[in-house]
Amino acid sequence: MMNLTEWNKERVDEQTSKATERFNKATVNWNRYKETLASRKPVELATEKRVEDRKGILDPTDNLALERVLGRSDLFPISYLEMGLNVSRSVCRIEVRDNIGRVLGYGTGFLVSPSLLLTNNHVLEDEEFARFSLAQFNYANDLNQYPLPIRCFRLHPEQFFVTDRDLDFTLVALETQCQDGTKVCDFGYLPLIAQTGKILAGEYVSIIQHPGGAPKAVAVRENQMIGVFESYLHYVTDTKPGSSGSPVFSDDWNVVALHHAGVPDPDDSTRYIANEGVRVSAILTYLAAQKAGMSAEKARFLDELMVVSGQTPPAPQPGRMNVAVQSAEWYEGSSGYDPTFLGEGHAIPLPELQPDRAHDIAQTIDGSGELKYTHFSIMMSTSRRLAFFTAVNIDGSRMKKIVRDSDTWYYDPRIDRSLQCGPELYEANDLDRGHLVRRIDPVWGEDADEANEDTFHFTNCSPQHTRLNRGSWVNLEDYILDNAGKHGIRLTVFTGPVFRDDDLIYRGQYRIPAEFWKVVAMVKDDGTLSATAYLQTQKNLISDLEFAYGEYKTFQLPVGTIEGLTGLSFGELRTHDPLAAIESTVGRLIERSGDIRL
Repeated sequence: MMNLTEWNKERVDEQTSKATERFNKATVNWNRYKETLASRKPVELATEKRVEDRKGILDPTDNLALERVLGRSDLFPISYLEMGLNVSRSVCRIEVRDNIGRVLGYGTGFLVSPSLLLTNNHVLEDEEFARFSLAQFNYANDLNQYPLPIRCFRLHPEQFFVTDRDLDFTLVALETQCQDGTKVCDFGYLPLIAQTGKILAGEYVSIIQHPGGAPKAVAVRENQMIGVFESYLHYVTDTKPGSSGSPVFSDDWNVVALHHAGVPDPDDSTRYIANEGVRVSAILTYLAAQKAGMSAEKARFLDELMVVSGQTPPAPQPGRMNVAVQSAEWYEGSSGYDPTFLGEGHAIPLPELQPDRAHDIAQTIDGSGELKYTHFSIMMSTSRRLAFFTAVNIDGSRMKKIVRDSDTWYYDPRIDRSLQCGPELYEANDLDRGHLVRRIDPVWGEDADEANEDTFHFTNCSPQHTRLNRGSWVNLEDYILDNAGKHGIRLTVFTGPVFRDDDLIYRGQYRIPAEFWKVVAMVKDDGTLSATAYLQTQKNLISDLEFAYGEYKTFQLPVGTIEGLTGLSFGELRTHDPLAAIESTVGRLIERSGDIRL
């Protein structure tokens, strides 16, 4: 608990009283309960199902894990200590302040995502206290008992703040970078796992805490979990005032509860016979129920917490997509498309939309409209919820091969989710999530891994029939990319859909583009710039949702024709097109690579 001034002493007493009431109403006989505390034996026999559930969470490479769960072994791999040190980085001291800067007391909190801090309601009771309080990381001593440099972060309740008195928790956003430039993501986070059965009665828990507001300490394992209730756990662990808001860990270093209160001995009110923590599953259930009433911006924080923040993604269901949201920190340092990538004298700015269409550009958080990723950029259409265009730089001499080991697709938190088409469009049909920036195109250089992951954003995909996405459109891209790799040259590639008013309306709300275009710029061996444009159509493939598999074609067109179809302007780039003098909207039929005129 937290020894604050009188302003919240009543709250601490209230939580303690409720914990005592739950304790006394437990189905376990009270005398046996006290005997258990003394003998440290399990108070309930785990059922076969609970044991099986527990086994499902254990590390399969730790051969002694199950023996510890069943109380037959106290042996751990030596890495157990290192794991404990690693998770401790995410635990901080909370310095509770009022609006004039007076320190009212201390509590403990811990990061549960790159953006959110979890503690008790009675530590941060409302947004006002959170606004003036500080999260202090690294408040601990090193091996020589010298203090480590403390890193202080302000809380941002105006961005996200959820609290509940009954479950005694507060979840609040905090700034991403402190005054000296240290990033909060440097301290990691402790994922909250919704699955129940993370610990059985009779197992042991550890608590990392700031007892009495002192430097970080840990009560390690010799602390038995003695009672499981619907929303709470009871355990025997050493804590002090200031420990409120601490994470309670199983032997796997999984967070199983949020420590919040002590349970007094009914025979001696001056003595605490157990401690109580709020179960992680209960907190997550409460948060999930609150999400429906949140704005898209606040819901993004919950998505980050529940889906992405280190949790093991659920196994995909047949026909279902794995969906996640990247943290805001993921995009820091992403420079996006480089207009000068092709060298001096060959600057190619992003295409511009005609004035009558510019209002349809989806605004990003920074107001630019440009979503910058690793080696590429995207501009989105508000009305169509798809990209107007993508722009990628390809370095043929530095390409890397990265195996596609997952199929998780991400919403981009920098624009409103309602402006991004997700699973509701792509599931249960023959529509591919067609990469506009192809997965392998930006995968080069030191940031290849990040570029690979960046391509799996809903902003970077557009509905394409399977045969188009995996057919000749890919063959065209392979030819361009193979030439870039062969000659070690650089390419700048623009890609996007053609938006037409008569595009098919699918599922009552989505207009499916029937055509896709590509503009490729490169510097030829003689030092001159070449710009070529291509169009492919799937009109004959999407006349209905049974998709008649008719013939479709690929054309090389003048850049100017693409401008007319899209409302985009490529500026001087059109003058470097070998087809610029051809007055045709049909262009050259591309049936093999030799048909392409560079």
